[in-house]
Amino acid sequence: MSGAGQAVGHVGFPKPKMEAKPTAENERHSGGCNPVKKPGPVSMDHVLLALRETKEERELRIRSLFNFFDVANVGYLDYAQIEAGLSALQIPAEYKYAKDLLKVCDANHDGRVDYQEFRRYMDDKELELYRIFQAIDVEHNGCILPEELLDALIRAGIEIDDEELARFVEHVDKDNNGIITFEEWRDFLLLYPHEATIENIYQYWERVCLVDIGEHAVIPEGISKHVHASKYLIAGGVAGATSRTATAPLDRLKVVLQVQTTRAHIMPAIKDIWRDGGFLGFFRGNGLNVIKVAPESAIKFYAYEMLKDFIANGQGEDKGDIGTAGRLFAGGMAGAVAQTAIYPMDLVKTRLQTYACEGGKTPNLGALSKGILVQEGPRAFYRGLIPSLLGIIPYAGIDLAAYETLKDMSKTYILQDSEPGPLVQLGCGTISGALGATCVYPLQVIRTRLQAQRSNTATAYTGMTDVFWRTLQHEGFRGFYKGIFPNMLKVVPSASITYLVYETMKKSLDL
Repeated sequence: MSGAGQAVGHVGFPKPKMEAKPTAENERHSGGCNPVKKPGPVSMDHVLLALRETKEERELRIRSLFNFFDVANVGYLDYAQIEAGLSALQIPAEYKYAKDLLKVCDANHDGRVDYQEFRRYMDDKELELYRIFQAIDVEHNGCILPEELLDALIRAGIEIDDEELARFVEHVDKDNNGIITFEEWRDFLLLYPHEATIENIYQYWERVCLVDIGEHAVIPEGISKHVHASKYLIAGGVAGATSRTATAPLDRLKVVLQVQTTRAHIMPAIKDIWRDGGFLGFFRGNGLNVIKVAPESAIKFYAYEMLKDFIANGQGEDKGDIGTAGRLFAGGMAGAVAQTAIYPMDLVKTRLQTYACEGGKTPNLGALSKGILVQEGPRAFYRGLIPSLLGIIPYAGIDLAAYETLKDMSKTYILQDSEPGPLVQLGCGTISGALGATCVYPLQVIRTRLQAQRSNTATAYTGMTDVFWRTLQHEGFRGFYKGIFPNMLKVVPSASITYLVYETMKKSLDL
């Protein structure tokens, strides 16, 4: 026996008296499993009708469940009691939600849950569960048919086969009549403290109810293989393209300063850019930058979410609890994968931005790319990849890890567990982006110089070590931080806009 749904029967839930168990086919023609058949606003009266309970019977059921956890009869529940109760319900240790259940029930934040707080949680949870039950029950006959559940999963972007759907229904359908009543739906999810979205419910079923408690544990693959990858790709792509366009002038100025081997000054560089191309000169390379950054950001964010799932599954933790080390690893690897995939476009963009124009004429992108291929060979498109990867791994790791850590800290210490709004997200993105960029900036200078210089010239750098020593010898340590001021001006709004748009896109795409 596994899962809260099957275990709650141990604590004295009243069972409605029925003369015979209806079959799914009978329910299609008989008018439903319970008296609630119409869509609309949900009240506790609807819940009582759906459960065929009186207020007194419901009160007795909730009190019995509270007493099941309160084995010491002290009148309240603490973390140890909730954890012990979930263990008694045979939920595997790695999938218990004792901490989250305590947090969501403990309204006054004193570390204890009295009966009134417990009852308030039960009221809210049963109303929440009935709302989604009613949304899935499109025929409004008071029960969920397998095809209705399948439609709801598909609408949420979760694709499962007939066999997996049958297992899902079987685990929730305690009387094995082929349909899911609200009582069965409630028992299955009553002790699940997170928001009851269809994605969360499916993931809960995978993580809890498909685990065999016997000698042979079967832990299925996570929800990530079912959710459409395109949603993460779209969210990351839109976020990256928006932020790069907004900060394109600062990016052009940064690159121009990075490749100067003499003493660099910001105002003369700005005047040179204006003289060569006017206002549009500050946006040279932005088209390619947007083409580059859309797949780069999309790949980075998608890989980051997938790696978090992989780490969480390996540790038996929730996706949001992989820790700082896990976030650093996931962020670093996601950045490396994304950077390698789009690196040739990054090199061409740098050449385009540093190209010496005659008469303000911008070089042709196709001719520029062809010239690199013919004159320098295919390997030229990957000049500077090593310092780029050495920089992107810690940058992406610090950036993403710092962002999520700061967001979690703000939820805990500032927002009192509520979701951060746009201003908090902007602040977290600003700090994380600035921190990551400052730590790896010297590697960015080395990469840019390798990218900008033709490899078939006499003065060309032979590699990153050559760039390092020649820069140190002729320019000192300050040479490694040329352009950092416009870079900081760029990375602060860039990171903030990226994460703000990313979070907004995730919400709009129901991720």
